[in-house]
Amino acid sequence: MVTQPGLRIGEAAARAGVSTRTLRYYEELGLLPPSTRTTGGARRYTEAELERLAHIRELQDLMGFDLEEIRAIVATEDRLAALRAAYFAGEGDPGRQVEILDEALGLNATLREQVEAKRAGLDRMLGELNGRRERYLEVRDALVKGEEPPPART
Repeated sequence: MVTQPGLRIGEAAARAGVSTRTLRYYEELGLLPPSTRTTGGARRYTEAELERLAHIRELQDLMGFDLEEIRAIVATEDRLAALRAAYFAGEGDPGRQVEILDEALGLNATLREQVEAKRAGLDRMLGELNGRRERYLEVRDALVKGEEPPPART
């Protein structure tokens, strides 16, 4: 019996902590196509694809990006990888290398803007939470001291 390389969809899903439906959906969206399929059409996933899946989940869970944003991000990252390969292909043409670096700089700037926008939103939310915490402490301290709490802020 010949075994196919890579993990079956159920194995990949279990290792990644997602459902098989999630893997199929990510494939449907173009986020995570399996590298190979068996002759019967079963999907097979490599370690590199599991790493990509972990990255997708990080963008979703940690950064709060939606799937459309993630699709754009991973497409940009894929383009950066292609540029990196072209740069190191050894063509030695400084003009072409400058073009590659200029494109990479532009793509990097786009990704930075997206992350900075998310970070600004998180910073605003954190600031609001810190402000509420200070208010709670003021009211709590007044009550502990038997004083009238400060008036509510509007």
